[in-house]
Amino acid sequence: MKSHFPGRAWRSAAALLLGSLLAFSITPTASAAPLVDADQTGSITVHKFEKPTKGGGGNNGGGGHNNGSAGNGGGNGFGTFAAPDTSGFTPLPGVEFTIQQVNILDLSTNAGWEAANNLSHVFDPFNATGSISGAGYTLGTAVSQTTAADGTALFPNLPVGLYLVTETSVPAGVTPAAPFLVTIPTTDPDIQNNWLYDVDVYPKNSVSSAEKSVKDAPDVKLGDQIDFTILGDIPNEAVIDGYRIVDHLDTNLTYVGTEVTLADGTALISGNDYDVVFDSGTNTVSVIFTEAGRQLLAARTDTRVQVVVSVLVNAVGEIENEALLYPNAASVSVDPGQPGGPVVTPPVVTKWGAFTVEKINESGAGLSGASFSVYASLADATAGSDPISIDGQTSFTVASDGTLTIPGLRYSDWADGGAVAPGSPDFRTYYLVEINAPFGYELLAEPIPFLVTAATTTVGVDLQVKNIPSNGGFQLPLTGGTGTGLIYTVGVSILIGAVIGILRSRRSRK
Repeated sequence: MKSHFPGRAWRSAAALLLGSLLAFSITPTASAAPLVDADQTGSITVHKFEKPTKGGGGNNGGGGHNNGSAGNGGGNGFGTFAAPDTSGFTPLPGVEFTIQQVNILDLSTNAGWEAANNLSHVFDPFNATGSISGAGYTLGTAVSQTTAADGTALFPNLPVGLYLVTETSVPAGVTPAAPFLVTIPTTDPDIQNNWLYDVDVYPKNSVSSAEKSVKDAPDVKLGDQIDFTILGDIPNEAVIDGYRIVDHLDTNLTYVGTEVTLADGTALISGNDYDVVFDSGTNTVSVIFTEAGRQLLAARTDTRVQVVVSVLVNAVGEIENEALLYPNAASVSVDPGQPGGPVVTPPVVTKWGAFTVEKINESGAGLSGASFSVYASLADATAGSDPISIDGQTSFTVASDGTLTIPGLRYSDWADGGAVAPGSPDFRTYYLVEINAPFGYELLAEPIPFLVTAATTTVGVDLQVKNIPSNGGFQLPLTGGTGTGLIYTVGVSILIGAVIGILRSRRSRK
């Protein structure tokens, strides 16, 4: 991370970073004399809050104070020694802090304070332990506390000295604050002849969230393109050291492409601001922001990152998908669900099923030889226009056992990631039209509506379709009925009579 601050430029960047993260409020504890009491114990109380989001009005002030804390960064988030007004901030529980005393640095002596000041000039919050050891000091035993529901963590009974405070674990989606140093005691700014031994610190963290949605309402069949949209918060940080959005696609989805913009429509440049990496082996799409892209994000205060992943549905099923937002470099190496790891979006679901028809005669026996087309609306079914094409096929033929399974239709009662009710524009009723009847049977007179739902896509027949014999079972004379047989009989009799007559006439002449 130090690579972002070449030379000694890190010191000003660290000051800016800590200036937006830290605030110190001191609770007076009267001392017997205006000298440091080496036997006195003090405390550090951490009050942890979420940093206001981008566009949320900044960090509630600025200002600077160095109350004797080495490496304090020259600024604080609230800009006041008094307990700040935190009513507009959200407490952040679940953050683990670890403190360690800097050995040996005696703040009951003037030499100790001068040494602390010298350390402040070389302290690097991005390499806290290294910069302290590089200055010739060691660190004492680590003591850890986790912030409670109100965002506080108390470290009591601390000897006089200089303490390194480090965030050692944060919830998913939280960008850790840089380590900082705190002195016990410090001079009371309001009562100049008094030392203060109980120190309250108010570090703030960027908290990033993300959400995912799916657009599939216009789609009806396998092979149709659906879009997943992922929206990710931009951390409210002067420096964003890492940022990526990852979507691990279900195997029932075939990757098509990715579009990356800011949510306000601002265009981003692929290859310059970000790179898209698709791993076909794991069916995973990763959008990784470059340093130039991260600088662009850090400068934006009023929007979010928007990633649209387009896919084709290639198989039936209730297909669930979630995305991951890695808001900082440290989160990339942490597994999802672990502290300090990525934000995991709530899953979204797109649902696709099959529908099985059985063709039967009036006795319930299976009929083969029929074929059907499927339509997405009654108007299309009535007009015979725009039949649904699955794998390039618009006509589906009944098998020898009389069954026909139509694969891959979107659920009728589920669209855009949620349930839809009949009457909704997104509720889908499908229509079955017979285009070829079995031999000796009539075509169906009208379209048959049907629904694809979780209940209708289980194993077995979903719908029986009965065919009626030609002419409703009645035979017409001109087409092979009883009257036709009578005509044939009379005709044959006349023909035979004529032949007999001819033979008799020939005998008479002889």
